[in-house]
Amino acid sequence: MQRVIERILNLLAFLLTAAGPVTADEIRTTVAGYDQGTDEAFHRMFERDKDLLRRLGIPLELAPTDGWQVEQGYLVDPDAYALPDPGLTDDERAALWLAAQIVRLGGQVGAADAVFKLGGAPVTASGEPLAASLSEGAEDLGSAFLAVAERRLLTFDYRAKPRRIAPYGLVHRRGHWYVVGAEGDAVKVFRMDKASDIEVGHEAGAFDRPAGFRAADAIPQAPWEAGGEDMTATVLFDADMAWWARRQIGNRGSAEELDDGGLRVELPVANPEAFIGWLLSFDDAAELVAPPELRQRLVARVEEGL
Repeated sequence: MQRVIERILNLLAFLLTAAGPVTADEIRTTVAGYDQGTDEAFHRMFERDKDLLRRLGIPLELAPTDGWQVEQGYLVDPDAYALPDPGLTDDERAALWLAAQIVRLGGQVGAADAVFKLGGAPVTASGEPLAASLSEGAEDLGSAFLAVAERRLLTFDYRAKPRRIAPYGLVHRRGHWYVVGAEGDAVKVFRMDKASDIEVGHEAGAFDRPAGFRAADAIPQAPWEAGGEDMTATVLFDADMAWWARRQIGNRGSAEELDDGGLRVELPVANPEAFIGWLLSFDDAAELVAPPELRQRLVARVEEGL
């Protein structure tokens, strides 16, 4: 199917950029995917593709290739193919841009070019990844959704350990999907792309979701809080960046203002890599003091980037 899509897109691109009508022979020798061994095989393929283009609403036409109208060729009128200006408002364009960023299929980012053609995308200062990748893990995500919707138990391997949970909900955070559920008496969070061998239980209604439960409330807001490690990091922030550090940290951990206006912070860290990534955004305005093993990982990350 992917080859068909690639061939159709190649054909459409060729027809849209051609200076005039092009013959079937020109298409066969120019467009990738049409290099068939026999005339019969080419014509069967080309007829199917023409029919598919027309069923997709693409205005494929036959027109004379010269003034004598002896030979006919194919063309797609760009004016007939282009969308009219929908006259979107700024709010509507912002909503459309957000929708285009939310989902990625096959690992591809949402089509920003298409949004620009509809009037442009809004400016955003956020570095938060919005895309929810539905590429390699699409099937597993569907299984988890079924388990949540029908209240079926979910089993999987996570960090080389078998898990069996009552899934309460699915949540998207920072470009990843998480399943939230009860394992025994504890409510836990698992990142879907880290789980493997996912199986959905046969019995529907196998558990009851607590009244008023919100899966989103179980997901840590800071990226370094969601993970399997347990350590406390001590960081010194320079005076000129102390306000920004305080704003991002909020009420997490403990903070002490220093005599020079700087800030000394102790934070619980469950995901060291995410924490290091966040800390590097402060450049040399932040110093990781402890623990030593986390500092070593930070130094290694910096050296890798040099």
